[in-house]
Amino acid sequence: MSDAFIVVSSLSFSWPDDTPVFDGLSVSVPGGRTGLVAPNGAGKSTLLKLVAGALKPSGGSVSVEGVLGYLPQDLPLTAGLTVAEVLGVADVLAAIRAVESGDVAEEHFTTIGNDWDLEERTRAQLDRLGLGDLALDRGLGTLSGGQVISLGLAAQLLKQPDVLLLDEPTNNLDLEARHRLYDVLDDWRGCLLVVSHDRALLDRMDRIAELDGGEIRFYGGDFSAYEEAVAAEREVAEKNVRSAEQEVKREKREMQQARERAARRASNAQKNLSNAGLPRIFAGNMKRNAEVSAAKADGTHAARLGAARSKLDQAERAVKDEQKISLDLPQTVVPAGRTLFDGSGIRVRELFDGLDFAIRGPERIALAAPNGAGKSTLLRVLHGSLTPDAGEVKRADGRVAYLSQRLDLLDDGRTVAENLAAFAPAMPPADRMNLLARFLFRGSRAHLPVGVLSGGERLRATLACILFAEPAPQLLLLDEPTNNLDLVSAGQLESALNAYRGAFVVVSHDERFLNEVRIDRWLRLENGRLLEVARG
Repeated sequence: MSDAFIVVSSLSFSWPDDTPVFDGLSVSVPGGRTGLVAPNGAGKSTLLKLVAGALKPSGGSVSVEGVLGYLPQDLPLTAGLTVAEVLGVADVLAAIRAVESGDVAEEHFTTIGNDWDLEERTRAQLDRLGLGDLALDRGLGTLSGGQVISLGLAAQLLKQPDVLLLDEPTNNLDLEARHRLYDVLDDWRGCLLVVSHDRALLDRMDRIAELDGGEIRFYGGDFSAYEEAVAAEREVAEKNVRSAEQEVKREKREMQQARERAARRASNAQKNLSNAGLPRIFAGNMKRNAEVSAAKADGTHAARLGAARSKLDQAERAVKDEQKISLDLPQTVVPAGRTLFDGSGIRVRELFDGLDFAIRGPERIALAAPNGAGKSTLLRVLHGSLTPDAGEVKRADGRVAYLSQRLDLLDDGRTVAENLAAFAPAMPPADRMNLLARFLFRGSRAHLPVGVLSGGERLRATLACILFAEPAPQLLLLDEPTNNLDLVSAGQLESALNAYRGAFVVVSHDERFLNEVRIDRWLRLENGRLLEVARG
């Protein structure tokens, strides 16, 4: 008997405009924890929706063994629901309350079934996810985004599913909530299929499933092992390309040399025939035979050259486009002793009252806090787009760039090239196009309107405009920059920040990202105060 919990057979699906997503996909997902990775737009969320039955395939089939739980990226919940209703326990709890109050109607017992301990199980599940203080009759509209995600997960876990599908479950979760989620999934027994760009979560997987070109390939081990395997495959593929290129050159050279030898032989033969005084018809036959022989030899070399070119084409297709950004940003240098921001006694509504904060030199600062503590508000004060209610604020001359969660800095109606021209008007047009090519906007891609770009493309365009603006920024403010970015785009952001030589303050719960960008000062915003904390 197969150990597969999810079986996808010859699955096909297209969007209403006939854009294909899958064409004959077949894959089996076994028990254990599987992380599904791919660039944005490759179909990860679509596949989960097809498995969950939220979308119907145009062909093929999907089968799931046992009870299914599914947490989509965007929960279809309304603010008027209560916690109990979101958890799916409201009717049973109401029936239990009715029986406890003396109402012994048959329908109550039918509703309850064997779930007399449901409230205890519900409370235990909420406690595991850090929601133990939530009243079951509390309205959903009063909860933070992170609490709603955790509540949605609790609802799925209460089903006691055999198969659990999670789509970006750590989005909007603070660091503590993420670690509670990790602990829950570490104890998972069954089949888990999770789509995520959270590398700390993916490093807890038993295997990684890579979705590429409408096909899925499995790699044993966690995400770090997957990265090592992909790097090794790339090295072999690139070596095969170099070998195939040499073979093509060799076949071209040998083909040319063979043609030159045939031409010399033909010329010599013609001279010999003329000198020998042979009859014209005999000389013609010998010439034709020589031409046929040369043509056969040429055909043989052409076939070998064609085979070598085919091998090169195949080798080049096996090399995955790494899409790395390589930058040098000398204009962003900040002297070590320069004060970029100095604030004292900052008060903003009920969030801060007497907060002090200074940024000096090229500091790399990570700002952590629970959801709702005022992280984004503090970034706006640093930027200058929000004036505090009280306190003194001093900023150094120079550009301060603010990268919000919405990536809304650029003009959606302008092309990528036009936006860059607005930020860097003195840069020659040819230099701007070369720069955009380094940000992977090559050829016609540079002339796409920003409004049609994917999340990763919008990030690259925004980075190009911010980092090469005139004047260049000396302070960057980044608010949850990796939210909704695929793993390739997150890596590109890391590369850009590691080339940046100014100061930055980043709000992020992505521990792997923070480690990659070499944070040297860690702050926690708590109860309106900034606290220096140990690394992480």
